Amino acid sequence: MTNAAPGRAATSFRVLLKGYRVRAELTQEELAEGSGVSVRAISDMERGIAKSPQRRTIEALAAPLSLTDEELTGLQKAARQGRAPSPEIHKTYLIGVLPADVDDLTGRENDLDALRALSADLCDGRRRSGRVAILSGPPGTGKTTLAVRVAHNLAEEFPDGTLFLKLRGMSAEPANPADLLHLILRSLGVDAVRIPADPEDRAGLCRSLLRDRATLIVLDDAADEAQVRPLLVGGPRCLTLVTSRQMLVGLECASRLPLDVFGEHDAIALLSAIIGAGRVARERQAALELVELCGRLPLALRIAGNRLASRPTWPLSRLVDQLRDRGRRLTTLTAGDLCVRSVFELSYRQLSPNAAAVFRRLSLVPAADFSVGAAMALVEASDEDDAAVFLEELADASLLQTSQENGRYQFHDLLRVFATERLALEESPEVVTAAEKRLADWLVRTATAAGRYFHPSDGVSPLPVATPSFGDHTGAGRWLEVELKNWLAAVKSVAARGEHRPVLDLAESMHWYSEIGGTASVWYDVFELAVNSAIALGSKRDEAVHRNYLSWVQASLRDRAEESIRMARLAWDAALEAGDPREQGWARVYLTSAHARDTGSTTSPELFDEAVRLFEEAGYPLGVHVARTMRASYRFRTGRFADAAEEFDVCVRYFAQEHGGTRTPVDDTNYAYVLLRSAQNLAALDAPDRALTQCETALGLFRRHGATMGQARALQETGRLLRRQGDHANAHRRLSEAGELYERIGLTQAQIDTLGERAALADEMGDPGSARADRERARGLGDRVGGLP
Repeated sequence: MTNAAPGRAATSFRVLLKGYRVRAELTQEELAEGSGVSVRAISDMERGIAKSPQRRTIEALAAPLSLTDEELTGLQKAARQGRAPSPEIHKTYLIGVLPADVDDLTGRENDLDALRALSADLCDGRRRSGRVAILSGPPGTGKTTLAVRVAHNLAEEFPDGTLFLKLRGMSAEPANPADLLHLILRSLGVDAVRIPADPEDRAGLCRSLLRDRATLIVLDDAADEAQVRPLLVGGPRCLTLVTSRQMLVGLECASRLPLDVFGEHDAIALLSAIIGAGRVARERQAALELVELCGRLPLALRIAGNRLASRPTWPLSRLVDQLRDRGRRLTTLTAGDLCVRSVFELSYRQLSPNAAAVFRRLSLVPAADFSVGAAMALVEASDEDDAAVFLEELADASLLQTSQENGRYQFHDLLRVFATERLALEESPEVVTAAEKRLADWLVRTATAAGRYFHPSDGVSPLPVATPSFGDHTGAGRWLEVELKNWLAAVKSVAARGEHRPVLDLAESMHWYSEIGGTASVWYDVFELAVNSAIALGSKRDEAVHRNYLSWVQASLRDRAEESIRMARLAWDAALEAGDPREQGWARVYLTSAHARDTGSTTSPELFDEAVRLFEEAGYPLGVHVARTMRASYRFRTGRFADAAEEFDVCVRYFAQEHGGTRTPVDDTNYAYVLLRSAQNLAALDAPDRALTQCETALGLFRRHGATMGQARALQETGRLLRRQGDHANAHRRLSEAGELYERIGLTQAQIDTLGERAALADEMGDPGSARADRERARGLGDRVGGLP
């Protein structure tokens, strides 16, 4: 490492800068920390990509580099020389000069590389036309900033000049293509009197003049395809960059770079470049929350950064506190003439009246994404095709994004805040309330229909009703999964309005689906709402139904046996008062199930016989065989393996059969659960091969229908059997898969049990380290739920 100053002969800015940094014994990261200039900007300057940084950037570098006044003056002179056009290259700029590049552009490296590749492709002599790249994206994502950076970086590759045209697409009066063609021709040296009057003739003359020229053309802020198409006049050696909030899907033969918000890393990098990495590091958590509150939108981050840079004594947490208030967030994201709200308004004002109404009302959707059906309900569209047209208009305008889930859309968070503001300003409270009600009613009605696709074919449960949202149980299950947050919020809203019957209908339709999808907290909320609605209506039968479901949730999903027992007894009381033998039978089934999970409780065998009798009295064979399966499991637990096997065989045959109608996913999962219980008994009877076969069959059925809890239980039982057979590697794999699924659905006690089994297996495999790690993790989970049993 040299201690000498850079030699006088090294006159280029990049050589001077690197020489001073090496002399100061600083890495690029250390120089960035000391100056507040981003590492990326320093790297670009030293590589010659950024040849002419601004004066304030150079001054920020001076202190950590320990530059003398003479050295600082020389560095600034080298930067000015970098800005001056080379004598051998003629550059033409339209409408003023090419906008200044920014020093702290971050997060667009992949896009820059893609555009450099397009430029390199122009060297192919076989091309007949130039390349066109469309940079589209939501307002505030930095489309113009990226285009300007590319224009600066690639200027030397286009020796015949750079044309930068402001199309003013978002203004009240977008630029006329004919006028822009006139400007291009004037810049190419055509005398005004020789410019044709006809726009097509002007375009033809532009193409003729640019046919053999290497020119970079930037069309900034395009309104639509009609404005852009006449301006695509570049020859085979030309690159045209178009920036637009519209996706411009009608333009053919164009490369498309849709810009999105930053990832967390790039968002933090931009904030660090503006306010200094040290300041961000000192309040790392506040910085992380800040970038999320800004939606990781480049414009919002720049505004927040500028506000903090102008207030060096402010802690980041102060601005975070202001941004947490959604009602003030867009007002807070204003710095001088930079304003997120104003940028959004430009796009909003371009919408058709119907699309604008959809945009506003979509802010009422509880979750981040939504379907065409939600838009249809909000604006009372006659069919989904009409609503889809409005959503596509919003997506084309980059005010909505298409979701990863096919056929769905989503808001950027700040655009959602803006839509909420517009809704309050432009719609009356009565209209808003009516739209909210339509949306909630549609969600509850559709969720109820979806749940019915998962009823067993028992001749008792309501049959499914087809809807436009899905056509079969696969579509219904997917809808319930992707719309979960929305329909759950909707049923809570309907309950709060005092409309109890729809709440009860939805909850009853969900009972069998709850064994396939959802989580413990979801089903607790749904069935508790239903109990409250039943009480409000004075319906003892409905109260019994949903207290029974709550008992199942408490025992099977929440590991709360005592609460499950209490709820089953309350269900019994309500069923007795309603005179409903079927619900009395279910109350007995859930009571015995809870007793089996409570080590401090004893199960009375008479309860199983009573449940069977009650279901027979109700004429409900499904219930009869569920109760007989429970009775067989009791016999297994008490060591009566032969008696249990006899009863299990009867139940396995029943659930394997068709019982009228199309077989449903619940028919298969009920069958799979019986196979699992039977497999445990077969293992006790020393028939491990038959037991393993039944477990594998059950696992296949659970996987076919996406029944997460069933898969976990089948994997756990299969792991136990494989361990007994000495297949330690596969046993460990199955137990690990089971533990992951239990963690996903929140069954902590089952996860603890699986870790214990895996630890014992590790001991047998001679791996005490893994065994110790599993036991420590199990103890940690046990501490979180109040201690190990």
